[in-house]
Amino acid sequence: MVDALFTDSLLPRQPQELAPGVIHLPGWLTVEQQDFLVTQFHRWGAGSIPPHHPEIYGKKMSVKLTSLGWHWSNYSYSRSAPEFGGRAPAPVPDWLVGVGRKALQDAYSSSHASSWPQLSVPELATWAGTYSPDMALINYYAPGTSMGMHQDKEERSSAPVVSLSIGQTALFRAGNTETKTRPYQDILLASGDLLVFGGPSRFMYHGVPKLLEGTTPSDCLLPEGRINITLRVTGLHASEKLA
Repeated sequence: MVDALFTDSLLPRQPQELAPGVIHLPGWLTVEQQDFLVTQFHRWGAGSIPPHHPEIYGKKMSVKLTSLGWHWSNYSYSRSAPEFGGRAPAPVPDWLVGVGRKALQDAYSSSHASSWPQLSVPELATWAGTYSPDMALINYYAPGTSMGMHQDKEERSSAPVVSLSIGQTALFRAGNTETKTRPYQDILLASGDLLVFGGPSRFMYHGVPKLLEGTTPSDCLLPEGRINITLRVTGLHASEKLA
């Protein structure tokens, strides 16, 4: 009985700095904000590039994805999707850029990030205000799916990655920048959580070994699975393709 009262799922979750530049803010999104993002997810999915299982080296991923700004396929970015008749993704909306800037300002405040960056409050606001993600990768994890350890290194920019979670809780594995193996840390990313990684840990290996059954909030508009939105700065020009 006592053990049940003090499980990890019931105890308050606190912000934590997993490594220099890696900040986890639990419950960063309100329920209303999560509902709005679920609605946007369905709207984006009904657009030019629907959620699909991309192929990596001839093998389809279990996770579905769509994107804004740039099309992602087999570790490369392009302005159009050949598998969808050359259609172009919708641009990253200004309001989502604003979400990314607010995420950096909150995550890298002195109360959350002691290792990186070392900025005063005005400097942090100015720095975060220049964050201009031109790409949003939107993953949908159906129940039972996972994602192996990988680096987000298709970009020519080292600007931080902003990650938002909605729906089922994911076991997230935050690794190191050198190898897919240990050392790594496992944390739980629940609906509404924010994770930002940049600076020394911008190119860390990371993955999602599994989703936890029965963890979708009762008031979540997503009936099952998990949506993960990652904002990135590609460092590419409109006419380029990074392969």
